[in-house]
Amino acid sequence: MIFTRVCTLVFAALLAQSAIAAPNTPTDDSKALKEKLADTLSVKVHSLQESPIPGLYEALTDRGVLYISKDGSKLFHGNLYDLDKGMKNLTEAAMAGPRLEMMKPLEDNMLVYKAKNEKHVVTVFTDTTCGYCRKLHNEMEEYNDLGITIRYLAFPRRGVPSANADEMESIWCAADPLQAMTDAKGGKSVKQEKCDAKIAEQYNLGQSFGVNGTPAIVLEDGSMIPGYQPPAALLKVLEETN
Repeated sequence: MIFTRVCTLVFAALLAQSAIAAPNTPTDDSKALKEKLADTLSVKVHSLQESPIPGLYEALTDRGVLYISKDGSKLFHGNLYDLDKGMKNLTEAAMAGPRLEMMKPLEDNMLVYKAKNEKHVVTVFTDTTCGYCRKLHNEMEEYNDLGITIRYLAFPRRGVPSANADEMESIWCAADPLQAMTDAKGGKSVKQEKCDAKIAEQYNLGQSFGVNGTPAIVLEDGSMIPGYQPPAALLKVLEETN
């Protein structure tokens, strides 16, 4: 905890001292750096670009954002903040846009609880065994009444494969998935079903977004809120970000 905080403050201080903006496009060594990250850490690198700190690249991977030195010898994993902009989380900002694009291939696999008078749409990584996921689901009508459509993606906290993941597959494959989710979060058993629900793909997507607990709420601008938000509080956040 102390080490992480010190690293964050050191990198934030370096950022504050930097007076020259770094270019957005990495040099020709980007291919070698991507290969080194993939070989050393077994991650898939979606993109590599200059970070806000000179001398570091920002790598968007299937395990979140990593920072790597240009010579490929040093790696930093953690949140980067801008002291001059109210402690803006630059790591989170770097993920926002890509998240929206990365979710698109799985839109047909989302379980959607649509608001009749839709004003906002959020995507929630959820799990059937999570207490706060159940609390959020129990308040679905209230979210919908406020004009908030909730889209679910599966994030079985015990990983894939697991009994947890199998249960979520059964929900996604049920004749009425929305009711099956309500049943499961109400403590009822769900009939075992098999289909191409892409549970593993949904789980892997959550990991690439930096999800490490549920619920995790992706807002309309691609930013993400970890944890449960009451309906009125979520509406306030959505109105402030639009």
